[in-house]
Amino acid sequence: MQSIGILGAGAWGTALATAAGRAGRDVLIQAFEPEVADTINAQHENTMYLPGVALDASIRATSSIQEAVQSDAVILVSPAQFLRQTCEAAADHWQPGTPAIICSKGVEQGSYKLLSEVVHETLGDGVPIAVLSGPTFAIEVAHELPTALTMACEDEVLGQKLSQALSSLCFRTYYSPDVIGAQLGGAVKNVLAIACGIIEGKGMGDNARAALITRGLAEIARLGAVLGADEHTLMGLSGLGDLTLTCSALQSRNFSLGVALGKGQTLESILAERKSVTEGVYTAAAVTELARREQVDMPICQAVDAILNLNADMQSIIDGLLRRPLNVE
Repeated sequence: MQSIGILGAGAWGTALATAAGRAGRDVLIQAFEPEVADTINAQHENTMYLPGVALDASIRATSSIQEAVQSDAVILVSPAQFLRQTCEAAADHWQPGTPAIICSKGVEQGSYKLLSEVVHETLGDGVPIAVLSGPTFAIEVAHELPTALTMACEDEVLGQKLSQALSSLCFRTYYSPDVIGAQLGGAVKNVLAIACGIIEGKGMGDNARAALITRGLAEIARLGAVLGADEHTLMGLSGLGDLTLTCSALQSRNFSLGVALGKGQTLESILAERKSVTEGVYTAAAVTELARREQVDMPICQAVDAILNLNADMQSIIDGLLRRPLNVE
C-alpha cells in the first residue's frame, strides 16, 4: 500500500492527498480539469478547490484516470452522482485486486443504490471495496488538525492494512466491517444537515436543532436496520459523529445551504454561487425514494426532498412535521 491514487481533486480529495502524504504514501491525485492538475504540479496548491493550503512537493497530480489507477490502492472522491461515470472510465485500466476506497457520500439518483453497489457494478465483483467516512472538514484535515474516521471493509485483514496505510498522528482511522452502515451515515446526514440549516436560518432555536439531529439519527437507524447495517456503526464516527459535525457548522456546505434557504434565498441562486457540489441536494430525492421502496418512515428526509425538489411551501412542511403524532421514543 505504498502508492495511493486519488480520483477527484476537489477540496476533500486534495485534503486526503495531504493525509496520505503525511502517512508516508506516494500520492498521485487525478483532477478532471487539466488546469487544476497543472496548478498543483507547478504551484503545489489547489487554488480552485482548496486555496491557501500548501501541498507537499511530493504530491503529484494528473488529469489521466488511467495513470492514477496504477496504484496499490485507489481512493474515489468524485461527487456521488458522478461516481458511476468515473468508475466506468477507470474500469478498463483497473489492476486486478487493487482496492477501491469510497470517500464519496450519497445515494445514486435513478437507481437508488449505495455507492458500493455502483462500484461493484462498474468495476466488477473482484475489486475489493472499503469505505472511508466520518466527521471531517477538508480544511481541517489539510491543516493537520486531529481527525478520526471509520475505515469499513468486509475483509478485516485488508481493512486493517488500509487503515494503517493512511493513518498518522492526527489522522486516525478505526476499522469496521460494516460497509453498509458507514455509507448510510455519510449519505443521509447531508440531507439532515440541510434541515438543520433551515432551522438555523429561520431562527427556530438550538432546542429544535438538537431534536432534529436526534430524530434524524432515528431515521438513519430505521433505514440501516432494513438494509443490514450494524446499529453500533450508526452510533460511531461515520454515523452520529458525522451527523453532529455536519449539522452544526457553517463550514458544512449542506448546513450552510439550509441556512440560506431558511433565510429566504432560492435553491437556484444558492447553487449558482457555488463551485463545489452540495451532496444533500441530490441525495434527498434518492434517499426518500429508497425509504419508500423499503417501507421505512423517514419524515425529515421526505420534508427536505419536498422543499428542494417538489416546490413545497417551507412553512407548511415545518408545520406538518410539528403536527405529527406523538409516538413512543
